Amino acid sequence: MTGELCPCGSGLVFGDCCKRVLAGKKRADTAESVMRARYSAYVTGDIAFLGKSLVSADRVAFDSDGARAWSEKADWQGLEIVSTERGQSDDADGVVEFVARYLMDGVEQAHHERATFVRESGAWCYAGGRVIGVDPYRRETPKVGRNDPCGCGSGKKSKKCCGR
Repeated sequence: MTGELCPCGSGLVFGDCCKRVLAGKKRADTAESVMRARYSAYVTGDIAFLGKSLVSADRVAFDSDGARAWSEKADWQGLEIVSTERGQSDDADGVVEFVARYLMDGVEQAHHERATFVRESGAWCYAGGRVIGVDPYRRETPKVGRNDPCGCGSGKKSKKCCGR
C-alpha cells in the first residue's frame, strides 16, 4: 500500500496516515483518528491493532479469529464519518458515528454505529458502540400461535381454521 491513499478516506497517503498509527509509530490524537485506524486495520488485516485499541477490560475477550474472518471475507468499500462528539486531544471521552461499507459475498453491506472511545493511559481506546439500523417490526396485537384458538370464534385451533 506504499503511495496509495489511506483506506480510511482521509485523502492522505496510507504511510502518512493510519499506517503510522497501526505500526505504533504515532499515537492517535483524537477519537476519530483511532476510529479511522481501526477501519484501516480491518482493511489491511492488522488484527493485532484491533485488539490493542480496545479498552483494557475488553482485550481478554477479544475474538481475534472472528475479526480476522470478517476482515478477510469483506471487500471493504469505504468509511464515512457521520459525526463526532468530543474526542479531541484534550477530552477524556468521545463518540464517533460512522458507516463502514463493504461487500460480503457480493452483497453490499453497511455497518452503521455510534462508537464510544475513552482514554486509557493517554491513548484513545474503543469502549463499545451501538449499531444503528432499521428498528425491528413491532406487532400491534399479540401474535396468534398455531395452537391458539382461532380469532374468528369457531373454537378450532388457528392452524386448522383461518391460520391455514
